[in-house]
Amino acid sequence: MAAELAPFKVGLIGCGGIAPAYVRGCRQFAILELAGCADLDHNRAQGFGIEHGVTAYTVDELLGHPDIDILVNLTVPQVHAQVSQAIIAAGKHVYSEKPLALDRDEGQQVLDAAAAAGLRVGCAPDTFLGGGLQTCRAVIDSGRIGTPLAATAFLASRGPESWHQNPFFFYLRGGGPLFDMGPYYLTALTSLLGPVRRITASTRRSFKEREAGHETIRGAKIPVEINTHAAGILDFVEGPVATLTMSFDVWKHNLPIIEIYGSEGTLSVPDPNTFGGVVRVFDASTGEWAEVPHQHSTDIGRGVGVADLAHAIREERAHRASGHLAYHILDIMQAFDESSESDQHIDIHSRVDRPQPLPVEGLPLTSTAPNSAQ
Repeated sequence: MAAELAPFKVGLIGCGGIAPAYVRGCRQFAILELAGCADLDHNRAQGFGIEHGVTAYTVDELLGHPDIDILVNLTVPQVHAQVSQAIIAAGKHVYSEKPLALDRDEGQQVLDAAAAAGLRVGCAPDTFLGGGLQTCRAVIDSGRIGTPLAATAFLASRGPESWHQNPFFFYLRGGGPLFDMGPYYLTALTSLLGPVRRITASTRRSFKEREAGHETIRGAKIPVEINTHAAGILDFVEGPVATLTMSFDVWKHNLPIIEIYGSEGTLSVPDPNTFGGVVRVFDASTGEWAEVPHQHSTDIGRGVGVADLAHAIREERAHRASGHLAYHILDIMQAFDESSESDQHIDIHSRVDRPQPLPVEGLPLTSTAPNSAQ
């Protein structure tokens, strides 16, 4: 019997609100071993390490750790590119939270540095690898709704300031509904319909400041430096035209989340910020809606993209939640304000293949993962 290969050792840089989800998610996969965490606030890293059973290091110690293979960048968006560059310079593969960077130039620098070093770049979101969106992918690929013709996608909320303990960075460059939530919606659409070739958009900053609602900072004024409502039309390379609205200016609405309109039916897509959700198809031949059972696991969480990155390195194949996919999403997002300010269509020059669907059996899990077969 061949010797079992050692797991990839993974470290987290950034111990903020999203970090516990990565601890839980990474520990589901046999190919990953969570081996360290770090934060600019070393006391926070130490407390996080004690709480989650992870060794805490300083950032420099974790970057220089000889046994770490992949570092997950969970810092705030404003320093994503800078931290990813430091990880690459340390000779390690990087998996970043979204967005990849603040603009195309920063994003390209990260990709170029990794290519020169022979390293991989992965990037969130990896929710499109969950059971909900993978089932949607199977519906489209099977031809069940015919040829995709058009789509709609809406994120409309009042923003995070009513509940978040630190909402300020959401209203700085790299935040807002488009850069914060847009990656989920645009990655879902790209994974289902392929790359975008052109966008036309209008954006606006509806309020110059917001008011915090969390009990610890209630009443604090939040300066708004970015646009908080974005509405765009996306032309896809393969022909579909999508309407996308991302807003932090809406109290309530009755809009769908994502719908794909095909020549033979309609696909109702669940929330792309989750790994599950209800998938429904309207069949034009029957005139009926039907719920589609999930064909992939919904029990996985954030970290499946890191696990797929590790498997791809070992198998010498492309990984799915890739830096190139994230760059294409960044390219699209930057084009929204460019289109609005210039009163013009903006051509999207980056191209990316649709990520390959996951096998139905998913990626190998640990024996203790909640959805592992016993």
